[in-house]
Amino acid sequence: MKKLVNDPADVISDALLGFAAAHPEVRVDHEHRVVVRGDAPVRGKVGLVSGGGSGHEPLHAGFVGPGMLDAACAGEIFTSPVPDQMVAATRAVDGGAGVLHIVKNYTGDVMNFEMAAELAEAGTGVSVTAVVTDDDVAVQDSLYTAGRRGVGVTVLVEKLAGAAAEQGRPLAGVADVARKVNANGRSMGVALTSCTVPAAGKPTFDLPPGEMEVGIGIHGEPGRRRVPVAPASEIADMLVSPILADLDYTGSPVIAFVNGMGATPLIELYVMFHEVGHLLAKAGVPVARSLVGPYITSLDMAGCSVTLLRADEELLRLWDAPVRTPALRWGV
Repeated sequence: MKKLVNDPADVISDALLGFAAAHPEVRVDHEHRVVVRGDAPVRGKVGLVSGGGSGHEPLHAGFVGPGMLDAACAGEIFTSPVPDQMVAATRAVDGGAGVLHIVKNYTGDVMNFEMAAELAEAGTGVSVTAVVTDDDVAVQDSLYTAGRRGVGVTVLVEKLAGAAAEQGRPLAGVADVARKVNANGRSMGVALTSCTVPAAGKPTFDLPPGEMEVGIGIHGEPGRRRVPVAPASEIADMLVSPILADLDYTGSPVIAFVNGMGATPLIELYVMFHEVGHLLAKAGVPVARSLVGPYITSLDMAGCSVTLLRADEELLRLWDAPVRTPALRWGV
């Protein structure tokens, strides 16, 4: 194993120290491992809290800032944060208008966020609503979930719900936007290599040379099938076709998100985006907005995922709204 780390047991604490030094516009609660928007709590604004296991950077801490999240909780590698972290985050961003929890559909995350909401409401009276993302079309149930996994659409929920909150919408309205995005988004991913958790020191799963795993999860979970490595055009079809078969996108403009899993260079992601766009054009699905890059990763896994969001004028306006975070920034 070759990693730029000190003690693998300290990698998250060390990374948060570096994150705080690199981004002084946010606050880092090192005791609870929570990253908080620098001006939080913003009075009268719905607070947005998300989080999950570390190893998916820039998700979630990289999306803390105006127009997106108000706080993010960093769990151990590929492990849910604990309720105490989520309670600390919720209290830190409560500006009196309630708090929205954005939760990826993994058993530990859902359970711990539910517990944290109960504790926060009982302790301070803050109103908490949760929206669970479950956009992965690869498998219905997996090692970590009951039902579909929450993957790429999580980034889009955080951006669009964050824009709605920045407009001053009430908690119910912000939650409605988050649910709308989740309901209209689907994702599918492929791995060319496994990832290596620092504490484990070896690949999470064995993937022989010349083979790839189609339908993987962001924790290295197995997918639908293992097949020979193919050209980008064929891989794009393996990802796009199941998405289009799962939800009718015909004639609807989409936000198309090609995401790198951590070790795939941008040149390859742009090759994939070209192939995805070609397939969507053939299917009569116009691309209205795009996002290309490593935004929800799996440590050092090579591969990518495709997320398509069926978008109306409201969602496109929210997408174009200003955002200012360490990892996503435009309009400011």
